[in-house]
Amino acid sequence: MTRTLIRDVRVFDGERTVPRSDILIDGARITAPDGRPADTVVDGSGRTLLPGLIDAHTHVADGSLAAALAHGVTTELDMFCMPGNLARQRRLAAVRDDVADLRSAGMLATAPGGHPTQLLVDAGALGDAAGPIDAVTGPADAKRFAADRVAEGADYLKIVVDDGILHGGHFPTLAPATVAALVEAAHAHGLRAIAHAVTAREIAIALEAGVDGLAHVPADLPAGPELSALAARVAAAGVFVVTTLAYFEAITAQAAAADHAKPSAATDAGHAARALHEAGVVLLAGTDANPYVPEHGIAMHRELLLLTGAGMSPEAALAAATSIPARVFGLTDRGHIAPGFRADLLLVDGDPTSDISTTKAIAGVWRGGVRLKP
Repeated sequence: MTRTLIRDVRVFDGERTVPRSDILIDGARITAPDGRPADTVVDGSGRTLLPGLIDAHTHVADGSLAAALAHGVTTELDMFCMPGNLARQRRLAAVRDDVADLRSAGMLATAPGGHPTQLLVDAGALGDAAGPIDAVTGPADAKRFAADRVAEGADYLKIVVDDGILHGGHFPTLAPATVAALVEAAHAHGLRAIAHAVTAREIAIALEAGVDGLAHVPADLPAGPELSALAARVAAAGVFVVTTLAYFEAITAQAAAADHAKPSAATDAGHAARALHEAGVVLLAGTDANPYVPEHGIAMHRELLLLTGAGMSPEAALAAATSIPARVFGLTDRGHIAPGFRADLLLVDGDPTSDISTTKAIAGVWRGGVRLKP
């Protein structure tokens, strides 16, 4: 149990900025400075201390959690992982302090042949050799599916409402009645229900079913009355939204080289994030980092920059990557810098509360009080 004192540092505590403070790490926790000697003293002058970043939408594979932590992402919220891969990643996060912590939906709910079945042709990508997706056949199958996810240790339920049109394809989809039955089954087990929906039509289905959150902003509407009306409806429902602007930017770049995905998806996603923010919707910073693009860890810094470009202040964007996902997902021990919280911390050179790009100037990362070696 070592003690580290970070002295004379600017602190963004997850909600607000303190211009100058001393922060003591005692073992795995943050504690109030007590005047007793520290084993290590870190000079914080000219630097800012942040809670470890929480990426609210990822898909983990081998190497993902190490890459995340190297870039200051101390917790990843995985939104789909095949059973064998998930068990491997959970073991890693449980026993090592040089990788990010992990929460996961495990197996997602989709129709037979539905998204993301088409992505699992490469068994080393989002899945592994553990077998096919456990598809949901109809409303009567919802209770069984949710019970199986609870037995596997899922932290929340992910429901796919995506016909593939935005990505230039066409996939089977869950009927609205099945989506509603899955939400009801998730709630019966005390789990949040999060919908993968990327168009206005799909989001309407998810809202009607009573989901708690959306895994993406819509990316098929230009700025205008229709988008504003949808944002107002999301706000009125009290539904949170994970932004994933870095993902839409990445697939739009791919679309420039190959005829798939909507060419304007990144622009429309940015307009959607702005409209949702202005409507008062709770936004969580998430990247949809996966084994392809965007990349784990570094994508979160791009996400923060894109969020400020969509009208959020730097402090609001930082809260969307720290305290807000911690609150929404019930991670009561992290996302803040205050006595008693886990010492999941990111130290950067400069002031990201005025220049968000400085989050990339990493001077130190701690997970559970253990500093990551450079």
